[in-house]
Amino acid sequence: MTIGFIGVGTMGKPMARNLLAVGHEVFIFDINPANVQELEKEGAKACLSSRDLAGKTELIIASLPNAKVVEAVMTGREGIFAICRPGTIIIDMSSVAPGSSKLMAKIAEQYGLEYIDAPVSGGVACAIAGTLTIMVGCNKKTFEKVSPVLKALGKNIFHTGETGSGDAVKIINSMLLGANMAALAEALVLGVKMGLKPRVMKEVISVSSGRSFALEAKFDTCIMADNFDTGFAVDLQHKDLCLALEAARDACCPLPLTAAAMEVFEAARAKGLSHKDISSVVKVWEDLSGIRINDC
Repeated sequence: MTIGFIGVGTMGKPMARNLLAVGHEVFIFDINPANVQELEKEGAKACLSSRDLAGKTELIIASLPNAKVVEAVMTGREGIFAICRPGTIIIDMSSVAPGSSKLMAKIAEQYGLEYIDAPVSGGVACAIAGTLTIMVGCNKKTFEKVSPVLKALGKNIFHTGETGSGDAVKIINSMLLGANMAALAEALVLGVKMGLKPRVMKEVISVSSGRSFALEAKFDTCIMADNFDTGFAVDLQHKDLCLALEAARDACCPLPLTAAAMEVFEAARAKGLSHKDISSVVKVWEDLSGIRINDC
């Protein structure tokens, strides 16, 4: 299949690579020329712009920073909707609010295009391995069309419902990750202040009711190793929590725990940790408490 990929950055690059690996012809565009040049050496076909790409492909995947950028790429002055051939399928794998995807789908329909929201979970490691969890919002028939392509990118692929539902599930998942990570940071610091050894806490909690993905994935490789340079960035988690609060306002649904978790990540951003892994929020509480978990 001839596939266009817009946004071949941290997540998009390995995903485009996996499409190449299974034999797809992949046209790429990114505002960072270095990203494009790297993939071009591996067989991808570089395009001068998103619009240039749109005229050459039958399916387009986008992995972009936020809804504002997505809308500009799709419908702005240089938007691709007006260039795509009727029947083109557009898969947006960015993390945006459900309302944004619903709006894009409505406009895409006017051009005779199919628009899908398919946000992901799993981070860079899973993007590289092709084992992402992908949450797909579209009608059943379109889901069946794109499933073979998505199988090159993910291990767990879910049809969550109509357009916008993939974004909605992603928001719920991200809410839980953010709240769990913030709670774990607080809990570990409190435990150390009470005289507990971090590894003892981990050993007990791992087989008890307080266990979580945050503990399993972040305790050894990040917190105890004092290594926060890889993984899911604080800025991205903060953005996802903001999306949850935005959705909650639209739905008139109070989210006090999510709001509190967002403030923890805001504090981490204020400390200059924006581009560090989400587990670096532990430093907020370490500094306030005057301890270092990995010293104990």
